[in-house]
Amino acid sequence: MPTPYGSRGGMAFSAAELHVLRRSLAHALQSSSAPLAAEEVQDCLRLAQSVDEAVREAGRLRAFLLDDLARYRGALPGSLSGYLELLRAALAAGYEPTPDDLAALRALRANPAAAALLERARTVAERSVRRRLTANPAPRARRLSLAGGREEPPRPAPAPKERPRPERPVPTPGEVFPPRRKPTPPPASGLAVV
Repeated sequence: MPTPYGSRGGMAFSAAELHVLRRSLAHALQSSSAPLAAEEVQDCLRLAQSVDEAVREAGRLRAFLLDDLARYRGALPGSLSGYLELLRAALAAGYEPTPDDLAALRALRANPAAAALLERARTVAERSVRRRLTANPAPRARRLSLAGGREEPPRPAPAPKERPRPERPVPTPGEVFPPRRKPTPPPASGLAVV
């Protein structure tokens, strides 16, 4: 649901809402029963371009904020208040804390604000891990050592494969590289001996 955002009175949409808006614009342009006026088509195209630009800008802003968060984390403990503020805002915007964030907060848990934020970040991280595990369950290996597990007979080791014998024997190095002949001295005929 769009909500007022910022001092300019803009609207903030979620990713799902942007997807619906984009699909609605495409549908309006392509399958209208009555032909749209050129001005209406241009308005729809401008709106679609604005939505795309807003999505790109949101990605750039998110990348900047994550880089800023990493810079503040790297400057800890000197940047404690700024880091906690940025992390709190990022968590509110749906950021999933990294192991580096959790380690930094554990190191700072003597501070009450950092300790409270650690609990919140830990909860968000656990929820994220659970969601990923339920979305992509890993195949589970059977545990035969558990009570009630079936015992399979041992499998025979595969027999070593024999190499087929070549029809023609492999040539020796002497056959491949024939011996060099020693150079013969030039004939002595026709030369005068002094």
